[in-house]
Amino acid sequence: MPTAPPKLRATDLTRAFGRGTTAVNALGPVDLSIAPGEFTCVVGPSGCGKSTLLRIAAGLLRPSTGELEIRTASPSPAAMIFQDYGIYDWKTVLANVRFGLDMQRVPRREANSRAADWLARMGLADFADAYPAALSGGMRQRVAIARALAVEPEILLMDEPFAALDAQLRTILQDELLELTQTTRTTTLFITHSLEEAIVLGDRVLVMSARPGRIIAERHPPFDRPRSGEVRSAPEFTSLKSELWELLRGEVRGEAVAA
Repeated sequence: MPTAPPKLRATDLTRAFGRGTTAVNALGPVDLSIAPGEFTCVVGPSGCGKSTLLRIAAGLLRPSTGELEIRTASPSPAAMIFQDYGIYDWKTVLANVRFGLDMQRVPRREANSRAADWLARMGLADFADAYPAALSGGMRQRVAIARALAVEPEILLMDEPFAALDAQLRTILQDELLELTQTTRTTTLFITHSLEEAIVLGDRVLVMSARPGRIIAERHPPFDRPRSGEVRSAPEFTSLKSELWELLRGEVRGEAVAA
């Protein structure tokens, strides 16, 4: 069987900020290929360029050199979810979820139906007419996820979406996202500081070096799909977490010394 072309491919990708002697090399060179339906997690020390990579993929930044190609056929090639939710305080929950559909000029009746369907799937149907100020942090992040998935993107870009949440809520949302993405099979690039999160969610975990960030290792969590959060108690989970930490330890120390 022929292999499907990657949904996302980065080649010799770099990004620097500033010019001349004051320029900071933030990223690269990075070579990366993500297959259709693959959930790829990226971990690395603070400031290594993880978020920069994601913003280039989202079209929010241009690379300094190299290229990043996204191969899609739909009008919604990619959707991004931020750590700070990125939802609008002056819009109702339903209007927030419908926002991307409105931008695509989807007819209002269809847009409302799709938004309402995603709110129901995220357990937020009773809050359709509420405003974000009335929601908890976890509920706001559910709104952000629903808004991203309502447009049926071919690629989902997630920048530490659960980092601001407490440990218990973070675990719950990890499990919800795991179930959701295993159903939709949306190609996903997920940035996180959490090794546990990467192992639970990812088909593949990429480890980045300290700045300028390069991919220094790749690991595949040894858990079949569909999987559940119960993998956290498996001996293989603990073993892989220790292995990933050993890979990161030197990079984290090097970054601390440089700071």
